[in-house]
Amino acid sequence: MPITKSAKKSVRQNLRRKSRNAFHKKRVKDLLKKVQTLVKENKIKEAQELLPQVYKILDKAAKVGVIKKNTASRRKSRITKGLKTKSGSQKSPEQP
Repeated sequence: MPITKSAKKSVRQNLRRKSRNAFHKKRVKDLLKKVQTLVKENKIKEAQELLPQVYKILDKAAKVGVIKKNTASRRKSRITKGLKTKSGSQKSPEQP
């Protein structure tokens, strides 16, 4: 247990930061999972409608400091790339 006043304050700060980080990480994780399941189910339209929300949540998490800026960019890029390849593969059977 902390003894000094500053150590006690540090514990309080860490608890607040931990809950904030967990909240943002959970939102990111849930939304990314939702988009990925929609892509697997070939519901590309619905997944593309969720894309702005994914961008917003990833940018917010990076701004707050939960994840790094490049991590947010990488995740946005990969999710967009996955959507484009999946939507492209749906159109390819129609072409000769």
